[in-house]
Amino acid sequence: MTSSPTSTHRTPSAERRSPFEAALREAADIAALSPSSHNCQPWGVAWPVSSGARQAAARRVDEARGGGTSAESISDGSDGSDGCDGSSRSEYVVLALDRERELTSLPAHAVEMQLSCGAYLQILLRSLALLGWSTDGIGFVEPRPGEQERGRSDFHRRLGDTWPASWSPLCAVRLRRTGPPSGALAELRRTARARVTNRAPYRTEAVEPAVLAGLRAPSAGVAEGAEVTVRHLVADSERAVFADVVARHGGRDFSHRQAWRETHSFLRRNEAEAAAQGDGFALSQLFGPMSGPRRLALRTALAPTTMRVLRYAGYHRVLARQLARVVRPTPVVVAMSFADSVPGLEATVRGGAHLAEYWMRATDAGLALHPVSVVLQHDDVRTELQDRLGLPGRTFFVSRLGRSLTEFPPSRRRIASSAVRPI
Repeated sequence: MTSSPTSTHRTPSAERRSPFEAALREAADIAALSPSSHNCQPWGVAWPVSSGARQAAARRVDEARGGGTSAESISDGSDGSDGCDGSSRSEYVVLALDRERELTSLPAHAVEMQLSCGAYLQILLRSLALLGWSTDGIGFVEPRPGEQERGRSDFHRRLGDTWPASWSPLCAVRLRRTGPPSGALAELRRTARARVTNRAPYRTEAVEPAVLAGLRAPSAGVAEGAEVTVRHLVADSERAVFADVVARHGGRDFSHRQAWRETHSFLRRNEAEAAAQGDGFALSQLFGPMSGPRRLALRTALAPTTMRVLRYAGYHRVLARQLARVVRPTPVVVAMSFADSVPGLEATVRGGAHLAEYWMRATDAGLALHPVSVVLQHDDVRTELQDRLGLPGRTFFVSRLGRSLTEFPPSRRRIASSAVRPI
């Protein structure tokens, strides 16, 4: 389910915003450019301002650190520390998954949604750090026995009645004011804007080993400590195996009725509709620039009712082979895997943060990525891929990597402030 890029939630004018609120909204403008499956943007971020919500966030962070909740960390201004200068108390944000925006047609989407939220959090906190607000602790909200069945965790309830009903909390973060904004924020914003999914053919020449090593360097922020294995498939034999799996299974989503109906709901007729919706992708994001007649033909062919008929003629296999032809000459395929075959919430969110950091580094290095998620969204296909390539744990991301021959337009985004709520 998608929502309008506008929001009915009223926020203070710029003149009345606290220093932290101003920083949070600027950081959210950058984090809104984070990658997400189908560009569904399933994240939300709450800013606790009430005493109860602040106490709940502080307790979650302190519990994660193995200590008690300090009075200073939950100050709501009643002790005279009103925070007007932005330096007299801690601030908190709570990352959430917006259930109204998540993908649900396949079980694998549950991991993808948490990965998307982790990518958003990584860029949000990097931006806040450059705005002078450093992370002082993170408390993840791992479901306890019975909480998933009840639908609301204890932490969820403690956040109060202003918590959005469709949001599921993932983690609470404490931040402290550490200094003035950094000039490096502009560079981060440029990289975030330049980071796009590029599905065009890539140059066939190899990517330098030193560049690939730099992409695998340890990450900071939420991504620090993520138990993720990054493997670059550069040998002809490895890339041939990957292309073969894509050729045989890359049409699975087209022939899967529920999955394709959900995917198609994110296809926009044109750039104007994509801009109005603020999510999903226009056909140009999938196939590059095209004429009006070709756009109309593709819209007709990709409609769920048409696909239900065409799959009997093997059209999904034709599409898979077309994808494999693009994949085969790509100089690098990157695969990321969790250490655990059944990762928990913290591992998944940190994995998403690691992915965001990798993609930003690749963008800075002049490289493009094109995720080929279809081979991971069905357990039998993912297992075959991992077995044939010797990939450990659970592979959660696989993508073409190289220098593109053609630039692709960026996907549209919702208004960043629509994902930010004071509670």
